[in-house]
Amino acid sequence: MAKILVIEDEAAIRRVLVKILSEESDTYEVSEAEDGLAGIEMIKKDDYDLVLCDIKMPKMDGIEVLEAAKKIKPEVPMVMISGHGDLDTAVNTMRLGAFDYISKPPDLNRLLNTVRIALDTKVLVVENKMLKKKVSKKYEMIGESEAIDHIKDMIEKVSATDARVLITGPNGTGKELVAHWIHQKSDRSKGPLIEVNCAAIPSELIESELFGHVKGAFTSAVKDRAGKFEAANGGTIFLDEIGDMSLSAQAKVLRALQENKIQRVGNDRDIKVDVRVVAATNKNLKEEISEGRFREDLYHRLAVILIKVPALNDRREDIPLLVDYFTNKISEEQGTAKKSFSDKAIKLLQEYDWTGNIRELRNVVERLIILGEKEVSENDVKLFASK
Repeated sequence: MAKILVIEDEAAIRRVLVKILSEESDTYEVSEAEDGLAGIEMIKKDDYDLVLCDIKMPKMDGIEVLEAAKKIKPEVPMVMISGHGDLDTAVNTMRLGAFDYISKPPDLNRLLNTVRIALDTKVLVVENKMLKKKVSKKYEMIGESEAIDHIKDMIEKVSATDARVLITGPNGTGKELVAHWIHQKSDRSKGPLIEVNCAAIPSELIESELFGHVKGAFTSAVKDRAGKFEAANGGTIFLDEIGDMSLSAQAKVLRALQENKIQRVGNDRDIKVDVRVVAATNKNLKEEISEGRFREDLYHRLAVILIKVPALNDRREDIPLLVDYFTNKISEEQGTAKKSFSDKAIKLLQEYDWTGNIRELRNVVERLIILGEKEVSENDVKLFASK
């Protein structure tokens, strides 16, 4: 059930808005407030998914309501209602954090479309905030090797900017972790971090996933839907495995980077977005460019800063630290006593050929903890590491 609050001092317009929204969907629960002060009190007491607010009102005008609401419930989208003479003010509210504005008298299609988009975006933002609370503890960069120290130093420098970053390296090396660190250390850390695995999405759906679509754009498009770029507005979008993206989607991403605008599938209306792009790939993009599978102009847009994450075999000195970290983490997750690894067991793990990199090491450590004795020995490693 989506909870919507209408703040409007003109009773006739307020009744019309409440009626339109209530009749549009039985999943909309619509409340009303006759002025800004009453509206703010309701926002304090209840959790709304969307607020529609008039600009010119007695006691407390729409600008004041917007500023106050953003301090109380910053995640709630605010759509401003403007009279003919309020248009410049309405545009200015966008700079203050308003989601959008609609003019009086409200055009039915424009109103309902704006409401649907705002509600979709709210859902994505809330989901992202929940994920962010989890990932802030989940993602840590473990290691003291020269290669890892270099990456940490680069992250410190680049995170203070809005420069685009391309992260390269084999599967399982921790490219996703680097992207999270860049976002969490940046000025955008309060904004969303939206992840897109380009390899996991069918090529015919990637554009809809990234840029959204309007109802009827294709057979299964039963309603308007915001895309990942819109959800990442004010934050960071992480395009993982970008080397697997279709050429048509690459062209649209290039436009988004050049103009900071996107278009939903099935609609030619531009939507302005403020998004930092971090991308990652396990492919050699220069080879992909020579084979005609990746756009050279997009590569140069993405690779402003290039970070190469080494294979685990190239940073074996970090393995003891990683084993200790995974041992603590796995024991905590499973609620079991921490097991120790003998020096010979650690040495054997350092000599192992880690084709699956960090991901494979974690799986092996978990297997050894479950199947090994109180202290994991050299023989345990020989028995279970190669399985």
